[in-house]
Amino acid sequence: MPSIVVDTDILIHFLRGNEAARSFLHAATREAAPCCSTITVAELHAGMRPSEKKATQELLDSLVILPVTREVAETAGRLKQTTRQMRLELADCLIAATALVEGATLATGNRRHYPFSALTVLTL
Repeated sequence: MPSIVVDTDILIHFLRGNEAARSFLHAATREAAPCCSTITVAELHAGMRPSEKKATQELLDSLVILPVTREVAETAGRLKQTTRQMRLELADCLIAATALVEGATLATGNRRHYPFSALTVLTL
């Protein structure tokens, strides 16, 4: 089964009850294993409201959490370097690199954060 790496923004919208994000995530993961980067785990915890702790844990428990390996880190560094003028966040480069290394599609609500031609992107 192919994998789909879900970006932080979609998971936040999902957790906060956004119906478009719920429908999108359900459809996107119907035929692909839902995954996220360890970077997304950190971002979710950084912005989590106290009332969202249980739901966040349950959501993360339902996903395959992909680590930042040396290959992912090196790929992210190259992505950041080649797009230096765009001032992309290193976290986004790490998430993109995770999808690239895994051969997965990336699902995001922020297409402009992922301008990499080698990356397959689904947009909310």
